[in-house]
Amino acid sequence: MKFCKTYQEYMQGQEKKLPGLGFKKLKKILKKCGSDLQCHNGIDGVLDNHTCPDHCPVCDGTFFPSLLKEMSEVVGCFNERAQKLLELHLASGFRKYLMWFQGKLHKNHVALTQEGKDLVNYALINAIAIRKILKKYDKVHYSKQGQAFKSQAQSMHIEILQSPWLCELIAFHINLRESKINSRKAPALFEACNLTFNDDKPSLTCELFDSVKIDIDLTCSICLETVFDPVSLTCGHIFCYMCACSSASVSIVDGLEATEPKGKCPLCREAGVYEGAVRLDELCILLSRSCNEYWEERLQTERVERVRLIKQHWDNQTMALIGI
Repeated sequence: MKFCKTYQEYMQGQEKKLPGLGFKKLKKILKKCGSDLQCHNGIDGVLDNHTCPDHCPVCDGTFFPSLLKEMSEVVGCFNERAQKLLELHLASGFRKYLMWFQGKLHKNHVALTQEGKDLVNYALINAIAIRKILKKYDKVHYSKQGQAFKSQAQSMHIEILQSPWLCELIAFHINLRESKINSRKAPALFEACNLTFNDDKPSLTCELFDSVKIDIDLTCSICLETVFDPVSLTCGHIFCYMCACSSASVSIVDGLEATEPKGKCPLCREAGVYEGAVRLDELCILLSRSCNEYWEERLQTERVERVRLIKQHWDNQTMALIGI
């Protein structure tokens, strides 16, 4: 079955109507553009060069604006639904008792599990659709503008595989699976999500059909240890929370919210990535269960360091207040 048909059937099969790519429409645009290119370069259809002609209608204002709008809608919908789902799962105290009162806990965990799987599927199949349509664009135009657009989308934070909520959903799925919560069989699109270790270095992996595999490195590039109290910047890179605060030159009392607007990621050097940083609570739970000995040791070390930094912060504030 061709992917276009698979994608359409998948999107039409969703209980709730979700934003998606106009895959068929975009293919028609490229087909027309391909015909125009052949006419532009002569009756024999041989291209004189391997770039788009000037004033190509596809490049100028049809294909990329449509794709950009649809990608923004897809990632916006995904982030919003994933955030609500995980907030529901991590609810505690009085709010949790209200949610799970009168024996609704098991039923709702089943529903939460399935919704989490569905959201991961939604993210991955749309990532495949984007990859395929950009590859088609480059093939039609004999160019690399499709790949350049993908890089631009990443810098605009509308690349769905870059979303921190995808990492959280994968961890959420593994957490519930390891808690032995029964759920109905996952859809055929969903293959596997796992926490793997290679030379004691952890990573999250998730596989989908069509050879798509996500591999999220869980080693902090600052301290070179497994991320502790992990936080994801908007560029998609994950760090220990204290390491991120140190890199951003802010105290843990003020937090990453106090970072300068143009603060750069310590790894990729992209600016403005601290605003909107996400604390990865599900990933934190997963790692604390899977790396118990390391987690306990790191917990003790960080507790001492946090007390020291908090004391230092307030000592500085006091000295500044009294003018010393």
